[in-house]
Amino acid sequence: MRTYSRSTCCALTSIFALSLAACDIQWREATDPFGSEFIGGTEVVTARVLGQPLFDLTDEELARFETGKDEFQEVETIEEGLGPVFNEAACATCHTNPVGGTTGRAETRFGKLGQGGVFDPMVSVGGSLIQDHAIGQVDGDPTHIYVAEQVPADATIRASRITTPLFGLGLVDAVPDEDFLKAAEFQAAATPQTAGTPNVVLEISTGQMRVGRFGWKAQVPTLFQFSGDAYVNEMGVTNPEFPTENCPQGDCTKLSFNPVPGLNDDGSNVAAFHDFMTFLAPPSRGSITAVMAGRGSQVFMEIGCAACHTPAMMTGPSPVEALSRRIFRPFSDFLLHDMGSLGDGVAQGNATGRQMRTAPLWGIRMRPTLLHDGRATTIADAIAAHDGQGRFARDRFLALTAGERAALLAFVKSL
Repeated sequence: MRTYSRSTCCALTSIFALSLAACDIQWREATDPFGSEFIGGTEVVTARVLGQPLFDLTDEELARFETGKDEFQEVETIEEGLGPVFNEAACATCHTNPVGGTTGRAETRFGKLGQGGVFDPMVSVGGSLIQDHAIGQVDGDPTHIYVAEQVPADATIRASRITTPLFGLGLVDAVPDEDFLKAAEFQAAATPQTAGTPNVVLEISTGQMRVGRFGWKAQVPTLFQFSGDAYVNEMGVTNPEFPTENCPQGDCTKLSFNPVPGLNDDGSNVAAFHDFMTFLAPPSRGSITAVMAGRGSQVFMEIGCAACHTPAMMTGPSPVEALSRRIFRPFSDFLLHDMGSLGDGVAQGNATGRQMRTAPLWGIRMRPTLLHDGRATTIADAIAAHDGQGRFARDRFLALTAGERAALLAFVKSL
């Protein structure tokens, strides 16, 4: 029989919410109903004002955070390697409102279903990610013009994805792969109808397969790789892990007049942005009455939200003390779930077109739009749009009394 560490079991206790509804569960505090006991763990200190660094960083780590924040806000130029096609010229353009959050900026992916229903990202014509900006004419030659990419006419799948918040990601990065794998196995045994799947993908720096946890498809395994990926795919800035430019609309001959060929960043800017994200503190809870928090959290458990939106996790050992064995509350299992019609149709890694990573709920009150494509503007609308493995909780939500629904929505809005 497989055994689970105390931290893993405690983090996943919420999965048994429905089956344990009759048990006498005593919450530690009404406003903190998921205060599971993690052996050897310390609760992370959240940021009262988003954009602040983690508490207990050393002076050297704080300096790296500030340097990284400057890089986060830096506007890249053509001379520094911006483009030739890109989405935005600065990280902060998409990840602000507040600092480290999201503006709700939407990006486009496309593709089509090939033989046997296999997803084709249409790389030969610029897929699957559209770069919707370009640097225009270069070197005075009227034929050397870069233009924004377009979705090809023969693409049958077009998906919109909003940019995701960055706060607290250093904590997510510090969770051992084993914990995600055990979580998936635990869910398969406990709640098979909603069990998640890890997206195991390549870590470029080591050549090893790792559990993905970043991106809407959990297609990126580490925060450092996430940083390098963003530099090349969002800003067109090549770097050591991503040394190849995106060919404009898939036409690599157009790179012959790229004004800044070769490696645009030696890795130092990617590392600085990584430091900013690593040391960025998670959000604190919003205001809510103890009564509403207690009732709302109970409903959250009873209707099955916590089966995927796992309330608490704990990091493993880390050389950064502020990230070492820290309990944090993202309200996500970071696994893939079949969301049926809510899936975006795009396959990445082992993620199918129907699968999406469970979106963390912390900081949800500050997001301008919800769901992967921003289609929902209210929490109620977002829940009602759940399908596939999410329809079980959705149907229970729709059957709630007015009082139960109000309590649940107040609770989620406070996260």
